[in-house]
Amino acid sequence: MASTNSWTLELESRVSAPRKFRATVMDWHTLAPKLAPHIVDSAHHVEGDGGTGSVRHYNCSSAMPFNVMKKKVEYLDVDNCECKYTIECDGVETSTWHIKMRPTANGGSVAKVECTSKGVEGKDMMLKAKESATEMFKTVEAYLIANPNAYN
Repeated sequence: MASTNSWTLELESRVSAPRKFRATVMDWHTLAPKLAPHIVDSAHHVEGDGGTGSVRHYNCSSAMPFNVMKKKVEYLDVDNCECKYTIECDGVETSTWHIKMRPTANGGSVAKVECTSKGVEGKDMMLKAKESATEMFKTVEAYLIANPNAYN
């Protein structure tokens, strides 16, 4: 059973695993300011080419409890739609994430997301992270369904 400092989420989607992975994981820094401006004002690469070791910088909106978020890719396997990354908020490492997307028989996918907090206290913060992840995946799915040629 997960502690208050970790959670696991499984989300089914009508969108294929490779498309969903490319949009949600590989290109979220580009999509976030467009699809979730209430969360992310702007985002860009700070280091690397998008692969393992790359760092992305996100300027967060005033609705967020922090101003800046950095995401460092610790592991990336694009062919198998899997990644692990570390999140840092306002200069403090807060969590690690593991995302794995697998195809389903109907052409869609299931995303499994595991998040473990590093020193973030409180059930509320972990619940907000889980809600944010759910919103991100559903927002990307809606975008991809509305734009069937995107990320093919």
